[in-house]
Amino acid sequence: VYMLQPLGFVDSNFPSHVCKLRKALYGLKQAPRAWYKKLSSFLLSHAFTKTLSDASLFIYHHGFAIIYFLVYVDDLIVIGNNSSTLSKFLHDLAQEFDMTDLGRMRFFLGIEVLQRSDGIYICQRKYALE
Repeated sequence: VYMLQPLGFVDSNFPSHVCKLRKALYGLKQAPRAWYKKLSSFLLSHAFTKTLSDASLFIYHHGFAIIYFLVYVDDLIVIGNNSSTLSKFLHDLAQEFDMTDLGRMRFFLGIEVLQRSDGIYICQRKYALE
C-alpha cells in the first residue's frame, strides 16, 4: 500500500514521492487480514493449532494444560485450565500486542456472561428488551 507523504513530513528534495507502508494502516480494507495474519503467526509460534471447523479458534494443548483462544475482529476470549500456563501466555501476548485485559468476561458481542460456581450462564437480556 502506498500513500502520499504526510503533511509536515514531506521530503523537500522529493515532494512528489510517495511512501510505501510496511504495516497495515487502521481503516484500510487490508488491515483485518494483516492483523489476523500477525496474530495467527504469533499463536502458531506458541504451539497453538488452528481448528479446522473455525479459523478464529486456536487451541493450545500441552500435558494437562489447555488454552482456548477465540478471536472476533479485535475482540479476544482466552480461557484455560492452568493458571500458570495461562499467565505466561497472557504475558507473552501483552509483550507482542498492545492490549487491555478486561478481567473476567461479562459481555461479548452483545451477549451477557455470568460465571458462577455451578456453571457459566449466557443471555441476551438487553437485546430482548430493545
